[in-house]
Amino acid sequence: MVTKQFTGSLDEADVRRADTLAREIFSDVANKWALLIIEALGEGMLRFGELRDEIEGISHKMLTQNLRMLERNGLVERTVHPVVPPRVEYTLTEPGQALRVTIDGLCDWTHRYLGHIEASRHNFDD
Repeated sequence: MVTKQFTGSLDEADVRRADTLAREIFSDVANKWALLIIEALGEGMLRFGELRDEIEGISHKMLTQNLRMLERNGLVERTVHPVVPPRVEYTLTEPGQALRVTIDGLCDWTHRYLGHIEASRHNFDD
């Protein structure tokens, strides 16, 4: 995987440009599984199985892929405890906690406008 490098210019931070690191990061975290993982980890440290139980419908593969991506982007920290069997725990980093604030806002918006969206979909589909 080729990763774009951030040189500090505003152009590199413009999510509207296809060739920027900002767009790559935005693409990584703006998916339903990543958002749900961050929301679930906002309550504290969770083990893999606990996290999977928190997020209805996520497969083992999707959870693994998204946790790796979030760890790569510095949003999730993975801690492996040297015990048998291995115990692995996940928690949000400071940037992950900051992103959770935004995700909480999105969740609040969804709850606030759910009825409106449902009515609009019903009218559109008729």
